[in-house]
Amino acid sequence: MSKVHPQSIADMAYQQSILGAVSRTFALTIPLLPKALETVIGNTYLLCRIIDTIEDAPTLSIEAKQELSSLFLDAVLGKQSVDAFVSPCLRALEGHCNADERDLIANTPTVLRIFHGFNTNEQAAISRCVEIMSNGMLRFHDKQTLAGLRDLPEFEEYCYVVAGVVGEMLTSVFAMHSPAFARAIAGKEYLAIGFGQALQMTNILKDSPEDSARGVSWKPQGYSQLALLAIADQKLAEAMDYIRLIPADEVGIRRFCFLALGLAVLTLSKIADRSHFSRGNDVKLPRRTVWLFYYFTLIAARSDYVMQQFCTIAGRPIKRALRD
Repeated sequence: MSKVHPQSIADMAYQQSILGAVSRTFALTIPLLPKALETVIGNTYLLCRIIDTIEDAPTLSIEAKQELSSLFLDAVLGKQSVDAFVSPCLRALEGHCNADERDLIANTPTVLRIFHGFNTNEQAAISRCVEIMSNGMLRFHDKQTLAGLRDLPEFEEYCYVVAGVVGEMLTSVFAMHSPAFARAIAGKEYLAIGFGQALQMTNILKDSPEDSARGVSWKPQGYSQLALLAIADQKLAEAMDYIRLIPADEVGIRRFCFLALGLAVLTLSKIADRSHFSRGNDVKLPRRTVWLFYYFTLIAARSDYVMQQFCTIAGRPIKRALRD
């Protein structure tokens, strides 16, 4: 079993506060985890958010992004002083990100102090995730066109480097915490990738109107919305299989995963009910729905049957759209 990490109270207070500032969703789900895992996964999210902030800066050249990403990776891996990353990054991103994101970058030393307090295996799993995500995003930088990605394999590769690898990282950390889960997931690690990809495909479909408006499509060429809905639905099934492998007594981990999965099912069902939508907000879940489902997971996460029944009932619009 993993132990609560001995980070300073001030550093942990910062991590908790900035997490709530840069992501309301993850500020809601991460505290569901056991305390030791909450610290690790919260820290990993912030590291990934720094990568996202660099990649999403609209006026930075690919060369500038590569340089900053390289400096950041070196800081994470302890190959270079963190100050060598923070100062040039803040200069490069001045005016290109919100105040909370700039604050996060300015406090990279705090985030990395927490990271370097983790055990060797945890650091290795997180470093691998950060490196694959960072390098992967840079590979896809020049593919941001309205034409979309070349084909389905490239689409799945993109979903892997931005989300599937997160599923792998979560699995590694969960397995360190729970020997029973480590035994259950052995030989079925591909389900972790499907879990991450399911969530990313949902986001791609939901955000497609805004992406299109800025001249970008992350969909594969030649695939209709309905065809992509079918692929996402298959990935959701893999995600459900993944959650069932988590021991029933690990309620916090189950709630963390099922909350993400259930919200994805509800979102895809809203998309399936519409032949067209012009804004992501058109299929965004109301806050009341999110909170109701949040409390529902208190009961549902304890039962494979209840979780599966929810996915079956809530996912009926998806099945109906695919059938029709």
